[in-house]
Parts: sequence; C-alpha cells; structure tokens
Amino acid sequence: MDELQSMIAGLRSVQHFARMSEDDLRTIVLSGQMRHFKPGETVFLEGAPCAGMHVITQGQVQLRKLGPQGKVNIIATIEPVIMFNEVAVLDGGVNPASALAIEDSLIWQISHAAFQTLLQRYPAIGLGLLRVLAARNRLLMSHYEDLAFRTIVGRMAKHLVDLSQMGAQPIARRSHSIEDMAGRVACAPEAVSRALATLKHEGVIACNRGQIRVTHPDRLAALANLDLRLPTM
Repeated sequence: MDELQSMIAGLRSVQHFARMSEDDLRTIVLSGQMRHFKPGETVFLEGAPCAGMHVITQGQVQLRKLGPQGKVNIIATIEPVIMFNEVAVLDGGVNPASALAIEDSLIWQISHAAFQTLLQRYPAIGLGLLRVLAARNRLLMSHYEDLAFRTIVGRMAKHLVDLSQMGAQPIARRSHSIEDMAGRVACAPEAVSRALATLKHEGVIACNRGQIRVTHPDRLAALANLDLRLPTM
C-alpha cells in the first residue's frame, strides 16, 4: 500500500472521516503533504508561525511546553491516528506547543489556508475538530488540577498508577527516564528522584536500575488522592 492509500485508510479510521467517500478522502489527503521525521527531530516549534494541522499515521510524537528557565513539560504523547496542532490551524496563530518525534514517524500536514478551504467544503471536519478540542481541554484541566492540588509526590504517585496500569505491570526505566517523568509531572528531575525515594520509603513501590514495580497500588492511589470508588447508580 502506497503512502496515499495508507493515509486514506488512516483518515477513514477517524470517526468523523469514516462516512466520507474514497474521492473525498483523496481530495483531503492531496490538500496536504506527507512528511517523515526521524527520532529526535523537531516537527514544529512553540511560538513559531502556524505549522498547520498534523495527523500522525506512524510512530510517536510528544507535545511539549518550554518553561521560562528551559524546563520542559510534556503535555501529551501522540500516536496513530491522531490530529494535533489543531488550534493553530483554526485561528492561524502561532504554534501553542512544540512537537518532537520520539520514534520514526510519518505525519500528514496541511497548511492553515488549505485547511480553511477544506472546512468550507467539508463541514463535518469542523464538527469532528470540536470533539478533539473538547478532549484536549479536558486533558489540560487535568494537568491544571495536578499542578494546583497535588504535591510532587502526589503527582508522581498518580503518574506511576497510570504507567503501571494500577500495579498490573512493571515500569521499564529505560522507557521512562527520570527526565521524561519530570517533564510529565512538571518538576525538576531532582524532585522526581526525591519523590521516588519517598514512595519507596513508604513501601508502595520497589525500584532497581531496570524497573519500578508498584507493590501496593491501593496505597499508591491514596497518596495520589485518587478516588477509585465505583460510581453509584
């Protein structure tokens, strides 16, 4: 399957493109371009002129915000088939975050001007974007809640609960470095190390050079201030 057909198949897997005809999907795909990024390569930079909307069809991309002192905060990890930088393509403003390829990635990109033309021709795309923006807003609110109401130890506990799937699997340190976790919980790497030491001292995790294992998921969730009760009917 060539790149064009692969991209058409990828768009069809996105809910609001699913009912479009083959010809319409071909028109949409040909309005943009396919781009290849190697691991560690920058897709676009925060604050730069609008880079357009992107759809990842292969690989993995991180969305990042850079703090005033150079501290990196990882907003989200994007995997196929997901759109990103949709805010900039809607208003034509600067990119609100940076995007970095983590794996060998194949990404479809469309400019602000070309996307505006598509919106007029295919209103369903705009309706689909509303759902995407709603999901992004909920994610940002979750980040705000963590920063405003959880300590660093609490944020780390919550992150470990998520990474371990509530203690069901060990966390490979090679895939989740101190620096990576620091970016995800918005603190310095040294603070992450101290938080891990605290959680280990509390007896809720066990650590070695290769992995972190959650030994008491319920207690870890309590430290994260997570409410795991089932909703009442």
